[in-house]
Amino acid sequence: MVALVLRVAMGAYFTWAGGEKIFVSGLDRFATDIGNYKLVGESVAVAVAYILPWAEIVAGICFMLGVLRKGSWLAMLGFVTAFAFAVGSAWWRGMDIRCGCTGGAETITYWQKAAEFLLYYIALGFIAWSGWRGRAGKKTDAPG
Repeated sequence: MVALVLRVAMGAYFTWAGGEKIFVSGLDRFATDIGNYKLVGESVAVAVAYILPWAEIVAGICFMLGVLRKGSWLAMLGFVTAFAFAVGSAWWRGMDIRCGCTGGAETITYWQKAAEFLLYYIALGFIAWSGWRGRAGKKTDAPG
C-alpha cells in the first residue's frame, strides 16, 4: 500500500511538473532554464525542453496507473538521475540559476534539492523493493 501511495504521488508530481512547463511557463522558458546549466548547446537545450515535459507527463501517468511499471519506474529513475546530475553540476560550479523543475522563477536552494533527490531515490528504491518482494517466485520482476 505504501508503494502505491508513493507511486501515485511521484507520478502526479511529475505529471504536474511537465504540465507546468508546457502550459504555464512555456517551453521556451524551459529551454532557457536548461541552457543556464551550461551543460549542452542551445539546440540540444531546445530539443530537450520540447521533449522532456511530455515524457514526464506520459511516464508520470503510467507510474500513477501502474501501466508499464518497470518502464515508467526506469523513466522516473532516469529523470531523477539526470536532474540530480544537472543540479549537482550547477552546485559544484557555484551557479545561481533557476531550477526549471516546475517552470517557476525560483532559484535553486541546493541543500533542499539534495534532500528532495534523496527522497526520490528512497521512494524509488522502496517501490522497486516492494515490487520484487511481492513477486518473489513469479516470473516477472517489474518494480512496484
